[in-house]
Amino acid sequence: MRIVASGFLSRAEPGTNRANLTFPMALSLSDGTLIATLRAGPEKDTASDRIEIYRSADDGATWTGPDTPFVSPAVEGKGGSLKICYLTELAPGRLIAAAMWIDRTTYPGQPLFNADTEGCLPMAILLADSHDNGVSWSTWRHVPMPAEIGPPSLTSPLLKLADGRLAMSIETNKPYLDRSKWQQRAVYFHSSDQGQTWSAPVTVAEDPTGRIFNWDLRAAVGPDGRVASFAWTYDSQTSTYLDIHRRVSADGGLSWTPPEAIGVSDQAARPAIRRDGSVVLAWVDRFGTQSIRARYAPAIDAPFSPDSEVVIYTHGAGEAASADTGDMLASMDLWSFGLPFAEVLPGGDVLVFYYAGEPKTLDIRWARLTV
Repeated sequence: MRIVASGFLSRAEPGTNRANLTFPMALSLSDGTLIATLRAGPEKDTASDRIEIYRSADDGATWTGPDTPFVSPAVEGKGGSLKICYLTELAPGRLIAAAMWIDRTTYPGQPLFNADTEGCLPMAILLADSHDNGVSWSTWRHVPMPAEIGPPSLTSPLLKLADGRLAMSIETNKPYLDRSKWQQRAVYFHSSDQGQTWSAPVTVAEDPTGRIFNWDLRAAVGPDGRVASFAWTYDSQTSTYLDIHRRVSADGGLSWTPPEAIGVSDQAARPAIRRDGSVVLAWVDRFGTQSIRARYAPAIDAPFSPDSEVVIYTHGAGEAASADTGDMLASMDLWSFGLPFAEVLPGGDVLVFYYAGEPKTLDIRWARLTV
């Protein structure tokens, strides 16, 4: 595997509402074009965050945009901002957008994560539909969540399963002022009516003791219908990142193989599963080499060969991890590279998107990998 091209999806504009660009994603549409989204704001997390959309007709070499079709709605009478927007193609020309919305009214001016309690601002999951490949969109609709979920984090695009159902990957959080022990888990909700209604949650990853956190489950569906999920795994007792853990489901996320350490640690990208079933997985090595890297596996459940590893981005000297979980998470607004997202191009190459730059000026970049 090697990098054959690289470039920018969008460059930041210092001192403006586009100074910090984060949370990139891209989708290869059935007509051969690419559509991408990102979150733009003056800083890493602000009430003025918005979602931008870009398009490419040449496999990501050049991009048009941004378009800004989404308006952040009021949810249950509260004002807020859109933090993440993932797109899924349901059929040619028909897309569904899944967004994570942040309540900026209940605790005005407060950061997303409360370092004292390990709680989050109130959040909601919103969905919208497009019948013209994302040119126009329906109004947002709110997906109700059970109280046990707490503020919901959206960790992957909606998955289109082999049987036609959709799966939504959600991570639980504590309310902002809740000082109880954090019993973090990741769950799936399923829909049989293209996102109009959703099932009860099914647990995907959880440590009943509350010691191990399974964060940011990144998932994709393989050509054989199996789902692969990769967890950013953290030991809250020792304040260390464990290996990324892979889980595979043959029934759309209702049951999973035992978690398997894949040999590298830190935060996984959304995996790119190619038509032959092989997988390209990028990840962030934040506290070791300060880089973004990728490896190849010949199948959804096969080992990721160290010999296949490529370095996509190197940032600089290592940064010491905080010994306190709350402080570590709250410091994320200072991190200046990460959140890789991978998508397969029609010819089999893989585009990996990520943000990088200086703390106050973050661009969205891409690298094209060929196997």
